[in-house]
This record gives sequence, structure tokens and C-alpha cells, in this order.
Amino acid sequence: QVQLVESGGGLVQAGGSLRLSCVASGSIFRINAVAWYRQAPEKQRELVARFTTGGSAYYTDSVKARFTISTDNTKNTMYLQMNSLKPEDTAVYYCNANIRPRYSTIDNILWGQGTQVTVSS
Repeated sequence: QVQLVESGGGLVQAGGSLRLSCVASGSIFRINAVAWYRQAPEKQRELVARFTTGGSAYYTDSVKARFTISTDNTKNTMYLQMNSLKPEDTAVYYCNANIRPRYSTIDNILWGQGTQVTVSS
């Protein structure tokens, strides 16, 4: 069974940096697309960044030039590098991936368990 496990959240002062990691474990044939979402208290979950294998990256306007999404296909891992963090970046961050498991003809949409990022002013 394929699953996503996140790590890297924490408490940081405004202007600081964090790197989130999300490892896809299990029997994987192909990772088609990856994304990071976040959900602040009393707000809807929003797309932060998305990266399609062979395509370009997308970032929501509020994080452009500060966040970078990347992948290491040799490790089935995706990252979200977050620089110049602001208090308004405080949220639970979730990784999301579209994965084709090995020996399957169906793509699975998976979510990580979420990791808290808190930015103090």
C-alpha cells in the first residue's frame, strides 16, 4: 500500500526558513504529479504549489519567489523549501501526490498526514 509521510514542520520566527519533506512509500510505478496544500485555522485548504513530472511548477501568488517545490525521484520524495516566512504562512501543510502503484492501472490520489508550520512575528 502506497502512503505519504511528511516531516519538517515546526516553529520559526518571521523571516526564517523551513523545508518540508514528504516521502512516498510502498510499491510505486510512477509519480505523476505532486503538490503542497495548507490549511490555516478557520480557513479552507488552499493549493500552495504544484509540480507535474515533465512540466513546470505553479505557485499561489502569496508564496511566489519565497517557496520552492521540488522532487527527488530516486527517493520518491517531494520537498517544499520555504524562505522568508511570514506569520500569515502559519498553517497545517499537506503533501498531495498522484501516484501509479506498481502492478496497477489506476492512479491514486494520496495525502500526507499534515505537518504544522507556525511562524511567529
